[in-house]
Amino acid sequence: MPMTEEELLEFMREEAYKPLTIHELEAAFGLESAADFKELVQLVTRLEEEGKIVRTRSNRYGVPERMNLVRGRLEAHPKGYGFVIPEEEAEEDIYIHALDMKGAMHGDTVLVRVQKRNRDGRAEGEIVRILKRANQTVVGTYRDERHFGFVIPDDRRITTDILIPQGASSQAQEGQKVVVRITKYPEKRLSAEGEVIEILGYKHEPGVDILSIIRKYDLPEQFPAEVLAEAEQVPEEVAAEEIAQRKDLRGKSIVTIDGEDAKDLDDAVSVERLPNGNWLLGVHIADVSYYVKEGSALDREAYRRGTSVYLVDRVIPMLPPRLSNGICSLHPRVDRLTISCEMEINPQGEVVNHAIFPSVIRTVERMSYRDVYELLKGSADAEGDVARHEQLRKRYEALLPMFQEMERLALTLRAKRMRRGAVDFDFPEAKILVDASGKPVEILRKERTIAEQIIEEFMLAANETVAEHFYWLQQPFLYRVHEDPDSDKMLSFAQFIASFGYHLRGVGNRIHPKALQQVLTEIAGTPEEQVISTVMLRSLKQARYDEQNLGHFGLAASYYTHFTSPIRRYPDLVVHRMIRQVLLERSMTEERAEKLRKRMPEVAEHVSVRERIAVEAERETEDLKKAQWMSEHIGEAFEGIISGVTPFGIFVQLPNLVEGLVHVSYMTDDYYHYLDSQYALVGERTGKMYRIGDEVRVRVLAVDEDERRVEFELIEGKVRKRKKKAQAKVIIASQAKETSKRKGKKAKGKQKKQRM
Repeated sequence: MPMTEEELLEFMREEAYKPLTIHELEAAFGLESAADFKELVQLVTRLEEEGKIVRTRSNRYGVPERMNLVRGRLEAHPKGYGFVIPEEEAEEDIYIHALDMKGAMHGDTVLVRVQKRNRDGRAEGEIVRILKRANQTVVGTYRDERHFGFVIPDDRRITTDILIPQGASSQAQEGQKVVVRITKYPEKRLSAEGEVIEILGYKHEPGVDILSIIRKYDLPEQFPAEVLAEAEQVPEEVAAEEIAQRKDLRGKSIVTIDGEDAKDLDDAVSVERLPNGNWLLGVHIADVSYYVKEGSALDREAYRRGTSVYLVDRVIPMLPPRLSNGICSLHPRVDRLTISCEMEINPQGEVVNHAIFPSVIRTVERMSYRDVYELLKGSADAEGDVARHEQLRKRYEALLPMFQEMERLALTLRAKRMRRGAVDFDFPEAKILVDASGKPVEILRKERTIAEQIIEEFMLAANETVAEHFYWLQQPFLYRVHEDPDSDKMLSFAQFIASFGYHLRGVGNRIHPKALQQVLTEIAGTPEEQVISTVMLRSLKQARYDEQNLGHFGLAASYYTHFTSPIRRYPDLVVHRMIRQVLLERSMTEERAEKLRKRMPEVAEHVSVRERIAVEAERETEDLKKAQWMSEHIGEAFEGIISGVTPFGIFVQLPNLVEGLVHVSYMTDDYYHYLDSQYALVGERTGKMYRIGDEVRVRVLAVDEDERRVEFELIEGKVRKRKKKAQAKVIIASQAKETSKRKGKKAKGKQKKQRM
């Protein structure tokens, strides 16, 4: 009987194992038939290609970690060096010198050999094998030469220009944005080669900027014909026979609450007070799984996309608009199929009873966050007027008591989360308004009101309830997990906040999320609140999807999943299918369950990757539009707050969340030195100190739209003085002396390593 991948890898990881040839492996596992040996060869070949095992020069096989090799993803830097981020989270990042890249490009999956550790203890290594290329296509600017062309990648982390041989330019013109398919990857001193497959246009033409980002992240704009054809077959109205098989909730007061411009409405809510004093919270989610069948063209395309992507000026949906904005969207006063999670919640915020079932609803209103907030606040908002407010109260008078109960319940649920230690980040968000040509005309700061908090708390409660329900059923499932932070990163964070006078409890042991929550409570309303929150977030691990229930550190939740957005997230659609098979149809056989258990790790990894890609694309379009907006304000002055301090200058954030750099070379009133223990720049002569949270006034000096970079210069500011200038000078002199020593040692050792 042939061995499995798990058996082979487990065997090779044993302490007593030494690399064996293919025939020695055959003997070790007692394989007797030719068919079994053939399967072994195929398995070993596949695992070698995937980098899970390595073949030595003597044709013996072993796992990378036993051969001082690490498998990971290369994060390249525009200056040529990079870091390999190991796939095993416990492993540290490995620095790769530019000369040790071996033709690898940003994003590639590679095997790296750790060679040494530098003075700071950081691992350094060289790439020994490229396992998987990340870039099949690249977006960049075409440059024309007489007998050939080349493309300069937009992504500066791809440090090699791409040669375009004669006849492979598709008649691209000098300066045009193009998409190039790589035909030869860089090798030794040879550049990458490619062919132009799409001409996007000149960079200042309307829409080319966003289109370049869409192509860069390979976001699929158009749906394949077979997917659209399948979507056309979906009925526009709910079938009467399906309604008869569901719990009918059409007589309940159920509403959607979303942003004013939202079209894919996938969650609706209802709240009522029970005679025993508890609340009955209903979270009703669009039953997308009824329309999108597993294995269908719609399903395959939804899986490929993984998530809807919300760019500044458009949405790239996971499902065709006929479904996402049509029959699946919970529009008001029409019948819609849903899966409901009803929860009885006591005054302490605990779910004491629940039910998950198929339902049909007819929402009574499509509410906006702004309107609900204004109703609860009892007065017109900053943008409204008294007449509008009175109209609003009159229109929704019958629903106001339910909204007030929603507010009470949401605050109760939030209080319970805070008691158990949930880490609640309250990062401000920017809303960028663009005109018809895509030009940014205004950047606003979005406020998080009680209306947003109501929906947030209700969705969290539903997600936890569904996750716990399935955990105890011991069925295959997809969880949203957030693992405990790395102890070294927590120690660094503790040292960082200590410079501001804050203390993190529990460092050195297993950090409880409540310790981080206490820090957030202490810094609330302070100038350093945002930067400490940002550093804290970066010190935590990324949330992701997993087939195992590993808990959610940030929410301090033992069970968590994503159930509430199946129109725009594939993981939620997977969860709905599990609900359908296990709870509704009761069709989960042991054979089916085993098949799903084997597939879930692959699904979890894929949707986690698609989520990260979407986040990066969304962030890049925002940064681009912020830079474009600032390019119209060169020479103008703004108030801001120092959001970061580095040896090369200070970062300043404006009230609309645009951030720019004041380079130290522009700070001409003194020579400034960076004190890493203080996270500050201090003037050598004046003792003037610039620290995070200081208020400053800046002038826009320059904008680089390609790099999404804004440069400021200081024109005045509130800066902190050190109590004793002499002490500042002593510290600076001491640091200068230490720096001089380090430079001397580097020169003697002729080290060529670049620093971060």
